[in-house]
Amino acid sequence: MRVLLSTIGTRGEVQPMVALAMALRELGQEARLCVPPDFRDWVEGLGFPVVPIGPELRPTASAAPRVQAPPTPEQRRRMIEGTVAVQFATIPAAAEGCDVIVGGGAMSMAAHSVAEQLGIGYVYVSYCPVTLPSPHHAPVPVWGQAPADATAGNRARWAEDARRWNGTVGAALNAHRAAAGLAPVADTRGHMFTDRPWLAADPTLGPWPEPADVGVVQTGAWILPDRRPLPPELEKFLDDGEPPVCVGFGSVRAPRDIAQATVEAARALGRRVVVLRGWAGLSPADGGPDCLSIDEVNQQALFPRVAAVVHHGGAGTTTAAALAGATQVVLPQHYDQHYWAERVADLGIGIAHPPAAPTAESLATAVDRALYPGVAARAAAVAGEVRTDGAAAAARRLVAMVA
Repeated sequence: MRVLLSTIGTRGEVQPMVALAMALRELGQEARLCVPPDFRDWVEGLGFPVVPIGPELRPTASAAPRVQAPPTPEQRRRMIEGTVAVQFATIPAAAEGCDVIVGGGAMSMAAHSVAEQLGIGYVYVSYCPVTLPSPHHAPVPVWGQAPADATAGNRARWAEDARRWNGTVGAALNAHRAAAGLAPVADTRGHMFTDRPWLAADPTLGPWPEPADVGVVQTGAWILPDRRPLPPELEKFLDDGEPPVCVGFGSVRAPRDIAQATVEAARALGRRVVVLRGWAGLSPADGGPDCLSIDEVNQQALFPRVAAVVHHGGAGTTTAAALAGATQVVLPQHYDQHYWAERVADLGIGIAHPPAAPTAESLATAVDRALYPGVAARAAAVAGEVRTDGAAAAARRLVAMVA
């Protein structure tokens, strides 16, 4: 069996796909990836063929974003038209010879249509429960628009969400479907998500609200095993004192001066800091001996050795910190990150920072609360409940589906 794993997104969307590719290879199946060019060298280094799609995304992660007006409807229309065109131009060749396409994330707009055009199987995967329709939660705003009417019920909100998908994506999608000889779709979101989407989220951290719902397949999170040793300078820093606070925002934008604010907050609590530079290039202003800035490292090896993790609330980082038993302080920025911040708080394994811009004082308060013995004990307990077999379960299901 040959599988194309396709996504347009940052590391939070790509790394789970790599985890699934690894699991498929262990079952003797072939996988290739269609992902942004930022990840080509890394994925090819793991032995998987890559077809790059779209522009590089790293330049969009700025540590000090300027305040900008939201895009106009015309700008949004042109952006969507360009994204859909790139997908229809790239994915068919990438999927040549494949038996099934797995499309990941909300920007995977053309993958199902390409699978239909090629006559092969298709699976849509989400990494967060609230991105999939359910009467038990409201939709997450995708296009930066205001949330749906708060007085409306969840079913009405999801109906409005479907109309927004049709209005934003439908015309571009159907134009390319017509060019490929395919019939138009009336429900853009339903076509993309299918009537049986997969949910690659841990059942403890991000449970589907209707466990018996046959319309959603929750596989567990797709966690990529990482066996890389930590850099010697980091090992020494960790060995030279008490467990530090770790701050990182992965491959997304970070609040202005978040690294220095975290350093000052940790100092107020008598703690050292490890700064994960990430795509935003985080770095404290003073670079004192009580802080260390490093590039991307093995979080699975680092997080069990820190006192707390300050992060953006991406699904991958939230899961990695929970699996390590590290307490968390979550500063959500957009999309599903607000859900993960709420889950961390609800589970008692960390703190959701208030919506206001973080300061050294607010971070000191949040980190101090995250370090309470009860929170640390709860984080350690939940760590034992997090599953690590999600990618393997998904790979087995794919094999059974195609067989």
